[in-house]
Amino acid sequence: MKKTLKIENLDVAVYEEPIAMGRAAANYVQKKLTEAIGRKGSANLILATGSSQFKFLEALMEIDIDWKKITVFHLDEYKDISDTHPASFRKYLKERILDAVNPKKIYFLNGDAENVETEMQQYATALKEHPIDIACIGIGENGHIAFNDPSVADFNDPKLVKLVTLDEACRNQQLGEGWFPTFDDVPEQALTLTITAIMSCKAISCVVPDDRKAEAVYNTLYHEMNTDCPATVLRKHPETRLFLDSDSASKI
Repeated sequence: MKKTLKIENLDVAVYEEPIAMGRAAANYVQKKLTEAIGRKGSANLILATGSSQFKFLEALMEIDIDWKKITVFHLDEYKDISDTHPASFRKYLKERILDAVNPKKIYFLNGDAENVETEMQQYATALKEHPIDIACIGIGENGHIAFNDPSVADFNDPKLVKLVTLDEACRNQQLGEGWFPTFDDVPEQALTLTITAIMSCKAISCVVPDDRKAEAVYNTLYHEMNTDCPATVLRKHPETRLFLDSDSASKI
């Protein structure tokens, strides 16, 4: 570990490179899951996607976790994209971790559901029935958490899941990460867990590598707490740890 700091409630740990960062985050998540299983015999987990999560998910697969006692949710999915589309977050999670670890139960947010409103209501109900022990999230280049971009973020959202319109910066990030061939191919809408849903989780592990996230990390820690940078809300959560590498921490 390179250094640690604390901003309000938010614990921050900086590592030299992404592999060490990913391992540290995986160990933290394992600890929280094991504690939950010890308390109640099972655990509920939210997983994030995107290129920022690669090293974390690789590390998570390598450590000892009793997946048969874990129910998994995820943060978001593009509207009208099938689970076979190269950019589908369901596909991402199945291929990168879930098919290998085979959890007790997986709740997928189906962006291509025939009735999106019903899909979101059912997902919200499942979240209420399975209070989340730890959420694994990232921070977008525009400061979003899940797909709560500044234009749609609400710190007091009455919903747990909602349909949002993605802003240009968010769509450009998806293009830049290589998930779509052109900007016009990036969907304009997505289904997402709200900030209310994320903040209701007992613990949050936030993994944010890469220099392209350095500005968002700086804003998360030092910007006024408002929806101009949605991730600032993490500073008031009672049990959140932010995992950075040297590049993403370069401005702090």
